[in-house]
Amino acid sequence: MGFVFGQWIMHKVLLVVLMVVYSGFSSNVVSSIVEARPEVVNIGALLSLDSSIGKVAKVAIEAAVEDVNRNQSVLGTTKMQLTMRDTNYSGYMSMLEALSLMGSEVVAIIGPQFSVTAHFLSHIANELRVPLLSFAATDPTLSSLQYPFFVRTTHSDIFQMAAIADIVDYYGWRAVTAIYVDDDHGRNGIAALEDKLAERRCKISYKAPFSPNVNQPSEISDVLYKVALMESRVIVVHAYPDKGLQVLKQARHMEMMSAEYVWIVTDWLSAKIDTNSPLATEDMDDIQGVITLRMHTPNTKEKSKFVSGWSNLASRKAAGGTFGLNSYGLYAYDTVWLLAYAIDAFLNQKGNLSFSYDPGLSELQRKNLHADALRIFDGGNLLLKSILQVNFTGVTGSIKFSDENLIHPAYEVINVIGTVFRRIGYWSNHSGLSVEIPEEIYKKTPSNPNSRQQLYSVIWPGQTVVKPRGWVFAHNGRRLRIGVPNRVFYHEFVSVEANNMFSGYCIDVFTAALNLLSYAVPFDFVAFGDGHNNPNTTELLRLISVGVFDAAIGDISITTDRARMVDFTQPYIESGLVVVAPVRKLNSSAWAFLRPFTPMMWLVTAVFFLVTGVVIWILEHRINGDFRGPPRRQIVTILWFSFSTLFFSHKEKTMSTLGRLVLIIWLFVVLVLNSSYIASLTSILTVEQLSSSIKGIESLVSSNDPIGYQRDDCSKALQDGPQKGGVAAVVDERAYIELFLSSQCEFSIVGQEFSKNGWGFAFPRDSPLAVDMSAAILKLSEGGELQRMHDKWLLGSPCRLEGAKEDANRLHLKSFWVLFLFCGIAFVLALIAYVIKIIREFAKHCSEELEGSTSRSSPSAHLQTFLSFLDEMEDDVKSRPKRRRMAPKASSRIIDANTSRNSDYVESSIVALEV
Repeated sequence: MGFVFGQWIMHKVLLVVLMVVYSGFSSNVVSSIVEARPEVVNIGALLSLDSSIGKVAKVAIEAAVEDVNRNQSVLGTTKMQLTMRDTNYSGYMSMLEALSLMGSEVVAIIGPQFSVTAHFLSHIANELRVPLLSFAATDPTLSSLQYPFFVRTTHSDIFQMAAIADIVDYYGWRAVTAIYVDDDHGRNGIAALEDKLAERRCKISYKAPFSPNVNQPSEISDVLYKVALMESRVIVVHAYPDKGLQVLKQARHMEMMSAEYVWIVTDWLSAKIDTNSPLATEDMDDIQGVITLRMHTPNTKEKSKFVSGWSNLASRKAAGGTFGLNSYGLYAYDTVWLLAYAIDAFLNQKGNLSFSYDPGLSELQRKNLHADALRIFDGGNLLLKSILQVNFTGVTGSIKFSDENLIHPAYEVINVIGTVFRRIGYWSNHSGLSVEIPEEIYKKTPSNPNSRQQLYSVIWPGQTVVKPRGWVFAHNGRRLRIGVPNRVFYHEFVSVEANNMFSGYCIDVFTAALNLLSYAVPFDFVAFGDGHNNPNTTELLRLISVGVFDAAIGDISITTDRARMVDFTQPYIESGLVVVAPVRKLNSSAWAFLRPFTPMMWLVTAVFFLVTGVVIWILEHRINGDFRGPPRRQIVTILWFSFSTLFFSHKEKTMSTLGRLVLIIWLFVVLVLNSSYIASLTSILTVEQLSSSIKGIESLVSSNDPIGYQRDDCSKALQDGPQKGGVAAVVDERAYIELFLSSQCEFSIVGQEFSKNGWGFAFPRDSPLAVDMSAAILKLSEGGELQRMHDKWLLGSPCRLEGAKEDANRLHLKSFWVLFLFCGIAFVLALIAYVIKIIREFAKHCSEELEGSTSRSSPSAHLQTFLSFLDEMEDDVKSRPKRRRMAPKASSRIIDANTSRNSDYVESSIVALEV
């Protein structure tokens, strides 16, 4: 047992010696125990010191470490010890230098600078739990859950690509060409751009990758030559600064910086110019009119202080001379402070600055790969958590993580003009494109970003302020193949001759629209179909979507399903579905005078005639002797008066004010009805009318009659009808039916058009030619040329003009209901006023009748008295009280005379008795 233990001790001692000899590092066998507040914390940095970003980041990182160590308010007496390694643009060197740093027991590594390196180093960081804080690796895929120990301390390219997509959409371009370096950085960035463009119904029409190791200008020329053959003239370049400038230099040499091109480059150009400003005159000439982006950082006092001292820092720390400060340098500076705050929080939580042997490396050790120097950072998880919880204000503004990305991503949109940058606006994920500073927008209430998209004017390549169209016809020698349906009939629309000549209304409209475009369109018509059977229009459109045809013209209806396959132009002819059926002529008959009004109109008119007579009779009965007499005479008077107003020949005079008012209103209604009736009857008797038992699509749906649709000439099927194996009606597009009816007078359109659509020219989805052709068609319509072409091909014989619609010019109640309503209201108001007047008069009459009488009448007696009152002449009622007042005086005189006579008789009788 003791011997075995002794051997075990010797093996351990030997292992330690070999490790020290091989790697030059000293570490304990089990772990390196550090004090709770160590004097030194080791951090590393991986940079390419010869690059525009790397040399600026070196100065910024060293300055930040000095500032942190000088400021004891963060780490106290603990100092950050920086070990910086130069990867020299090499992925291989990046891996070796990273392994070397991790073997030196650093708690975190600032970097790597390149996304390619970050991908494979993140796997090692995951295993050893050493956080990687990169201020320059912007590949969006590095944010995935696959790389938990990769922390991006700058903004992801997902936001930069969203900004570019918004720019493309803002100027109305639908397709771009992407030139990019063919590595993880380039491919994944362009993939993010493709997704953002798709969200805005735009696309990358052509991808042009080039090798990261390209050295010869001819290699870039080959890529650009293929780009020049493509249709899109909006070109996005996503590369590294030096390679990107080579692309632009070669593009200018190939005359691809002319007025028809748009060049949008990612923020590598702004980083290059900020670092090496001013660029050589030749280099500036290569980028004139280019749009680029720059990460936006607020103008804080921390930033102002750092920028003002940059020249001194660069001259003191850079061996190769001074250079400018770019935005990546600002984020590199803040990355050191971010790490310092995280280490302070880590130490405050009693974080363990110890490293353990990785059992997973034992197999490599047995294979003599000497990986035992790599140790697991025991406090890695806690430090990573502390990093993601940091919240402070640095030289780039607020540093805080949300979903593992820095908050408030924003970019400046820059136009290169002359020797300077011209800022034409900003982009942020909060507001989209705007000319307002993002910090000001953050303070406002969030709204729809698309509602305020705005940029200042741009000077484009070629020194023009006119927005480029963004596309041309591809210079690959191929002419557009325009599919034309070769139909069996209706050659007035499209006709394919034996010698492959094309003519017709649709052909004329298409060529006239092309002539209005500001550019030439090389094309060839290609017949689709054999001419013996009508081709399938949907199949023709499908062939456009798969690239067999570049467009299709002809009698092609725009429908919802078809619009999902292709893009249509503005309709150049309206053509909804209609019903055509056999019709017969309506000859004049003895009852033709009834046809101007509908039955309901006749009924309502007759009712109002009678009501008018009754109302006038009520208003005039008590004061006008013309409206009195026996009941039979009064009924005849009502009827006579009512219908005589039709000819304004009534002889009865109206005496009451209400009666005259009612009569004036009614005579106005009669005047309108009379004039309308005469006009309609004249039209009916002078224009030949057509009639059909089918009234429209509704009557077809409710019947069991067979319905046809056109495959060839349908006149025989319509003439035969259902009884002889034909059809009751045919349903088809109005354009076809109108052309058919121009020579078939025995048929007509019945009912209303029950669907609305039109014909248009079809192009592939998102084709810019479809937009330009739509504008050209509108110009043809506004100038009257479209109508002239229509008359030339489709006017035909005047036969179709003879048939009138089935529904003749009959007058409906809905045309006069307001007039009748107004008249009815006048009647009601007049009657109400009359009733009030009568009630008051009757009440007065009753009070005079009952004056001095002690007897009370029953309700039935009152009603009888009221009816008698209504029937009496008003003058008789008024004179009766006067006669009654005279009657008592006469009676008193008679009584006095009788009394005197009686007294004389009594006196004579007494005298006689006495005798």
